[in-house]
Amino acid sequence: MKKSLKWVAIIFVGFIIIGVIFGDNSSQTEVNVDESSSEQLVVADSPEVADTSVADIAQEEVKPEGLSRPQKNAVRSAEQYINMTGFSREGLIEQLSSEYGDGYGIEDATIAIDSLNIDWNEQAVRSAEEYLDMTGFSCDGLIEQLSSSAGSKYTVSEANYGAQQAGACS
Repeated sequence: MKKSLKWVAIIFVGFIIIGVIFGDNSSQTEVNVDESSSEQLVVADSPEVADTSVADIAQEEVKPEGLSRPQKNAVRSAEQYINMTGFSREGLIEQLSSEYGDGYGIEDATIAIDSLNIDWNEQAVRSAEEYLDMTGFSCDGLIEQLSSSAGSKYTVSEANYGAQQAGACS
């Protein structure tokens, strides 16, 4: 069972990466968050993030002072991943720092992610709902998938919260 869950997770992440590379960006809106800056925040107009307002995303914007250029770039990458799907803190750090992901240094990825205001419990709910949309899970099975080192890498507390809120547990 754990091996099949691992492959489901690997395939799921693979689809995410393919979507990032080959995705259609025509359904995105660029919004100037800071009028004195030429930097823009890209907000996807897709059903997956329909509940996320520009104000919510702008709240997650990083204050650039104190971050190196690689860290700022890692922030942008992290925001793009979070706009697509649910990620745990550890899973997002791994995605950003993996040679098969974005290739940032672990320190840069960690600093970038920690500079964002991400609700990891909310991310666990998103991931739990995504898993339940793909296949059936028992409450314990979903918690295991969410918290496993071969799965989504949420803390057990976050995994419990996500599974409960997604309706997998009675």
